[in-house]
Formats: sequence, C-alpha cells, structure tokens
Amino acid sequence: MTGDDAFIRCPACGDTQTYPVLKAKDHTVSGETFTVYECRSCALRFTSPVPDAGHIAAYYKSEDYISHSDTRSGVINKLYHAVRKLSLKQKKQWVEQATGLKTGNLLDIGCGTGAFLHVMKQAGWMTTGLEPDAQARTIAQTKYQLSTLSPDELYHLPAQSFHAITLWHVLEHVHDLQGYLEQMHRLLHPKGKLFVAVPNYSSRDAKKYGVFWAAYDVPRHLYHFTPKAFASLAQKHGLHLTGQQAMPFDGFYISLLSEKYMHGKTRYLQGFLTGLRSWTYARKHPANASSILYILQP
Repeated sequence: MTGDDAFIRCPACGDTQTYPVLKAKDHTVSGETFTVYECRSCALRFTSPVPDAGHIAAYYKSEDYISHSDTRSGVINKLYHAVRKLSLKQKKQWVEQATGLKTGNLLDIGCGTGAFLHVMKQAGWMTTGLEPDAQARTIAQTKYQLSTLSPDELYHLPAQSFHAITLWHVLEHVHDLQGYLEQMHRLLHPKGKLFVAVPNYSSRDAKKYGVFWAAYDVPRHLYHFTPKAFASLAQKHGLHLTGQQAMPFDGFYISLLSEKYMHGKTRYLQGFLTGLRSWTYARKHPANASSILYILQP
C-alpha cells in the first residue's frame, strides 16, 4: 500500500469505493493517530497510510509488545501468561481435530517467541517457524531450542509440504496480503488445513470501545476483518472455509487493554465483565466473537 492508490483502493478486493470511518491512536509506541478506512464492497477495514515494510519495525519496539518480548511486566501481561497454557492446548486440539492428524508437517507464520511451535514439536509434529523479529527468534532459540526463519523464506519453501499452516494474529500485520495468501495455497498439502486467527471489528467489544478498541492496534494492524471481509478474501485465493471458532480468551485481554486506553487506567472489573459478555454471546454467535479462528482448505 504505497502511493496515492493506498488512500482509496481496498487492499483485499481492489475496489475504490472506500471511505474513512475512524481515527485510532497508537497507544503502544508512538502516540500517533492513524485513519482507518472501510471498503463498501467487501467490508474490509484498513489502516492508511501506514509505514512501509522497511520502516514499520520501529512501531514494534516496545517491551509491552508481548509476542516479541515475552514480557511478564504489568498485570495484563501476567494474566496473559496465566491463561496461555490453556490457549496453547486449545490451539493444538483445533489443529489435530481439523486435520485428523496427531503428527505431520506444521508451518507457524509469525511464530513469535516459539511457545506454540514448542507445544507442537513436543507432541511429535515436524515444525517450521517464520518470525520477522530478531529478538523473538533469539528467545525461541534460547528458551525452546527452536531454529526459526525469516519470513522471506516463505517464498522458497517446497510446495504442498504442510499438513497445517497456522497464523495466530499474523495476517493483519502482513504488507504482502495477496502474496501471503497465494503462498498459503501453494504450500498446503492437498488435504492440509490453514488456520487464520484475526480480530473481528464487528464484535460486541469492538462496538463498545469504538476508537479505543485495542485490537485496532494501529499502525501494526494493517487490516481489520469481519467474517464477510475474510470470506471474500479467502475465496479470491481459492481457499474454502470449512469452519470457524471463537477465540475464547481474546475478548478478555482486548477489553482490559481497551479500558486502559479509554480511561487512562485499567478498570479490571469493567474490562473482565465486558470480556465475559462478549465471550458468552460469541458461544452462540461465533461471528460476533472478539477474535475468530478461520479454518480453510484448498
């Protein structure tokens, strides 16, 4: 998304019928404000303008950015670590249930500090991890003895070689949106499954917090999905949706952060109750979950 085209053309479907819907602040690093646009055609929202791939790394340089630093600093991050074991176990179950396999070849894109890769490797899977952040790759090596690769390697991996490809809150960060999805299709085994978890801006908690909703996370989140927007994008790349799951803990984490952004301090009770309401509703209406896991196949 560069040049004048970036301000109007939808990065998912290419339609030019886009319009600004809100301005969100980067609460994590810069304090800058960014505009979020929406596409009238496919309903994708996208941040514009954003730093290009060569300059966005500076917006990840914060000890509060947990997927890169593995920090336990602060109450919210301590809570994150407290539920992570349950979350990792759930992710493993989803992969095994959807693929019908107990072992196989797994690619985790945006593997961070390697916690999920470690769980799958311990279970007997052959694992490959891609991660752009050098600090996170170092932690993965030191903590779990995992040798992870630069994301550039995505374009050089052998075709049809993975039974499972996972992107846990990664696709919203990727500049080469179309190229990544093209590669997913190329790399999947004919019977393989693709797992993509992304925030959902049509969720109850997103509507409650508006511009303070933490999952906008500008400018690191380039795209903001709904089930309609994601299905449209997947279909464009010949990927067929076989299931979707509400991510059980995300609404709590996002609501607690959103309380902090909205009120200047974390109102724990209010954040917990909002997360609980969001999760309770999403159990019957997964399309309204704070974050959704989409399961796809070629």
